[in-house]
Amino acid sequence: MALHVPKAAGFASMLKEGSRHFSGLEEAVNRNINACKEFAESLRSAYGPCGMNKMIINHIEKLFVTNDAGTIMHELDVEHPAAKIMVLASQMQEQEVGDGTNFVILFAAALLEGADDLLKMGLTPSQISDGFEIALEKAMAILPSLSLGEIKDFRDEKQVYNAIRTSVMSKQLGNEDLIAKLVTKACVAVIPDKQTTFNVDNIRVCKILGSSIHASEVMQGLVFKRNVETAIIKKSNAKIAVFTCPLDITQTETKGTVLIKTAKELMNFSQGEEAMLENQIKAIADSGASVVITGGKIGDMALHFLNKYNLMAIRLLSKFDLRRVCKSVNATASPKVEKPIPEDLGYADEVYVDELGDTSIVVIKVGTTESKIATIVLRGATDNYLDDIERAINDGVNTYKGITKDGKLLPGAGATEIELARQIESYGETLPGLEQYSVKKFASALESFIKIFADNSGKKSNEVLARIIAAHHAGQKNIGFDISDDSKDSLIDVEAAGIVDLYNGKEWAIQYATKAAVTILIVDQIIMAKRAGGPAPRPAKGGDQDDD
Repeated sequence: MALHVPKAAGFASMLKEGSRHFSGLEEAVNRNINACKEFAESLRSAYGPCGMNKMIINHIEKLFVTNDAGTIMHELDVEHPAAKIMVLASQMQEQEVGDGTNFVILFAAALLEGADDLLKMGLTPSQISDGFEIALEKAMAILPSLSLGEIKDFRDEKQVYNAIRTSVMSKQLGNEDLIAKLVTKACVAVIPDKQTTFNVDNIRVCKILGSSIHASEVMQGLVFKRNVETAIIKKSNAKIAVFTCPLDITQTETKGTVLIKTAKELMNFSQGEEAMLENQIKAIADSGASVVITGGKIGDMALHFLNKYNLMAIRLLSKFDLRRVCKSVNATASPKVEKPIPEDLGYADEVYVDELGDTSIVVIKVGTTESKIATIVLRGATDNYLDDIERAINDGVNTYKGITKDGKLLPGAGATEIELARQIESYGETLPGLEQYSVKKFASALESFIKIFADNSGKKSNEVLARIIAAHHAGQKNIGFDISDDSKDSLIDVEAAGIVDLYNGKEWAIQYATKAAVTILIVDQIIMAKRAGGPAPRPAKGGDQDDD
């Protein structure tokens, strides 16, 4: 018996029922460009120091109030495939540099907007993408000539302060000086003289409600929002024993039955257990330890003996916090309760309980020369406010990490983008083919950042852009946009003002954005398979359900 093969009536008929297929300029390319433009439009008003905050409520109904594009994209599950490519490029920027996520989205969208105009003129997507690649290559060649110098000594607070301040300013305008000082002090403190690599996890943030941001401070060592278990609340020149197991009467590995016939036998049995636990804790005290930190529970009987032998006990629920304690005080964690050898004990100048506002904290203070971890204690009025400042601090810490890798700096406040645009546009006019139109659109996309700065600051963007371009044509390549209200012409010499960007941050952002735009541009078909899973849930009905 022969199998019947149905005739193919178009590509869509070959797919499962429920699949979707779009092709051609109208259905695929234009759809993708419009989706990316709309997505970027929502982030446009959040860019720059005067950017507005967004209120995001994620899938578990947690509230975020922020203008940080990385957080916004992380909490919103973007579903459109083209917009997803932009988000992935932005996430790569976050992993590589730690800042500049919004730049990637806005620049990729500006390139696609320019490509849309060129498509209407009759250029093909491949011609436009080739032009963008040529412009990217030229931009990478021009970028080194715009450098304002290099930070040679990243242990010098004065040198790194301006770069961190610029990064923080884009998130927290008005508090940038204070936050930059905190971040600079914390980062410089945890880098030893012989070490050059920097781990962002070495800077911890402890957020405590109450007071104002000006009450924030940097502490060498660790701060935890909890109380101690024992009655002892302070130890100086403390030797610290760290255990990953509970501090309690040990349970046997196998089940057993003990037959007790008299009250005396019961007393003897419990005394044996107590004596064993007391011997264990006495051994810890005899080793010289004065502070015990454990990752498990502390039993009532153990607590009694800890107080008896004048030991301070702290319980940490997170295994990551235990690791940080070990790293900070040079201790080795033990998996079972036994007498620690001297090499396993850590050392801290002070371990004490303090109270900030109505929050109890435990401070493990380590000397500045031995400190491997620093904690920034943040104060503020609301959780959302503290979360937003923490994100600004993370950007500042990542900027410092970038400085330790490559200390080259570029002019900030849009000066780099305008100078790149000016030189790339001049280069585009020398090209003979159709690619010159794409190269000029690449330059226009770079100019769009000054417009965004001006729009978000409430100034006339076209006038500001014209003045800055005129200054750059006159040879003033370090002129950028001044956001301050008292500025008459909105121009500022960014080198004199100390507004600088990281070279590698700008370099990676331009590359990721261009690659994302080119990838989206050369897609001419969208094929979406049928969704997996059962039927979609019924929409919720209003009114009284009993009337149905």
